[in-house]
Amino acid sequence: MKIGALELLVIFVVALLVIGPDKLPQYARKFGSAMREFRKASADVTQEIRESVIDPLEEAQKPLREALEPIEELDRDVRQNIKSVEKDLKNIGKSDRREKESAAAAPPAEAAAPEAAEKPEEIVQSAPEAQAPEGDPITENNGGEAE
Repeated sequence: MKIGALELLVIFVVALLVIGPDKLPQYARKFGSAMREFRKASADVTQEIRESVIDPLEEAQKPLREALEPIEELDRDVRQNIKSVEKDLKNIGKSDRREKESAAAAPPAEAAAPEAAEKPEEIVQSAPEAQAPEGDPITENNGGEAE
């Protein structure tokens, strides 16, 4: 609890009216010494509580904290692995779409081949065995036209 300047002024005016201007310095000294004694006593009690309660509890917790460290580390690793798996699961469909999009954007392997390569139909038509011999009954029946 903090006391501001206005509160101090009100306390001073009330004390001046109640105690009077003659005895006010005496009571102020007594009040100051009482405050010092109170602060000293509260510091002693705080130190005693710390020594008798808090420090032994911290000493008792120390082995427990050391035992929990590997478990906490394992917990962190498991959480990171779970996040990684969740991310991979979310990206499963996205990676398939990316592959399809990149395959559609990339030219096919045949188009990337040089122009001098013959297509399979051209090879078949240029092969001598594939051409019908003269006097073939199939071409003679249709007037020389293939069906």
